[in-house]
Amino acid sequence: MVGNLIFAGDVIIFDMRYNLETCSAEEAVSCINSGDRVFIHSAAMTPKLLVDAMSRRYEELEHVEVIQIHTEHEALYAKEPYNRAFNINAFFVGGNIRTAVNQMKGNYTPIFLSEIHLLFRKNIMPIDVAMVQISPPDKHGFCSLGVSVDITLPAVLTAKKIIAQINPQVPRTHGDGIVHISRIAALVECDEPIYSLQMPEPTAVEEAIGKNVAELIEDGATLQMGIGGIPNVVLKNLTNHKRLGIHTEMFSDGVLPLVEKGVITGEEKEIKTGKIVSCFALGSQALYDFCAENPMVHFKEAGYTNDTAIIRRNPKVTAINSAIEIDLTGQICADTIGSRQYSGVGGQMDFIRGASLSEGGKPIIAMPSITSGGISKIVPQLHHGAGVTTTRAHVHYIATEYGVVDLFAKNIRERVHLLISIAHPDHQEELMRQASEIYNLK
Repeated sequence: MVGNLIFAGDVIIFDMRYNLETCSAEEAVSCINSGDRVFIHSAAMTPKLLVDAMSRRYEELEHVEVIQIHTEHEALYAKEPYNRAFNINAFFVGGNIRTAVNQMKGNYTPIFLSEIHLLFRKNIMPIDVAMVQISPPDKHGFCSLGVSVDITLPAVLTAKKIIAQINPQVPRTHGDGIVHISRIAALVECDEPIYSLQMPEPTAVEEAIGKNVAELIEDGATLQMGIGGIPNVVLKNLTNHKRLGIHTEMFSDGVLPLVEKGVITGEEKEIKTGKIVSCFALGSQALYDFCAENPMVHFKEAGYTNDTAIIRRNPKVTAINSAIEIDLTGQICADTIGSRQYSGVGGQMDFIRGASLSEGGKPIIAMPSITSGGISKIVPQLHHGAGVTTTRAHVHYIATEYGVVDLFAKNIRERVHLLISIAHPDHQEELMRQASEIYNLK
């Protein structure tokens, strides 16, 4: 059938104005040519049907560059035999491509999340095809990018071609994440829940860290947090706070109880007062239901949410981020395990700097003192090959289950003693011994 898809309840109506033809996923990806640069929609919005169909063309394509940040579902193009046709160039490394990247069957480009849009807009990495998942169009023909606007919006705005899964279960969200149906080159029907993530119960260590961090947060603060046990515990401990706001890179289910209790109101924010501002969300179906058609939630691209000049204008910005390891001078490694790429630099530096420049702001790095294998995450020196995600000049608060220290304006000797004080007791003596040798401490 030819026409623009309009969904009315469960009924599909075709509007001939846009002369759009629906097709199979295999037909949609036939517009991808050898040598193309293909962008994949991020996180919960990953268009699985299109990704799988593209991957299955591995015998007829070659040298297709796949551009992405974090995506969900299995990435067939990262596995044998499919990867013969595809070259991964990731700005963030998730679990579905981590092995490929570290076996040099894919690549990682270090870049701040706030700057990726420039690669597309300045034609440094022009996008040939953007593969996205979208909501049905409204009466004006506009479709929503759902809960992942991040770098997807600039990719869509600059791509030569857009192919899309159109899915009535994609939540229509407020903000800037829209694309007009007339811009879609190929359209595939889909009706299934978008990817959801259920968080496990926090550990005792995460509970302790969360309580330590929560004590740093003041009424009227603007919060940035990630996903996981520690951010969820922090939020769980804020039920007696007042007038909190959200300006963040991403958020998950932990904010929902605080909105319901009237703790998160955003009334003291300078930028988009009263709004939860984010570039993507990842969590349960309840989270997506909350985001759908909710004028309180504004999804913006990462070039906006992670812009330090915008972040700093909000009051008491409290940025909560994590680390893989921290050395005794305060250098933070958050994206590699030694030389092995684990994730990406993402937006940590954007928010650490934005929070430190905010009036009353508090940049916080929160992490367990040891790994699951009992290895200290506070180390004399970063491991060989480790990347420095956040420099020691940018670091302020460090939190473990053993307490919180503030490294701002502290010299190296002071930092050594402060960090050892919140290290696991089993490692403190050895850390002090090595610190004495490395830093010539008495």
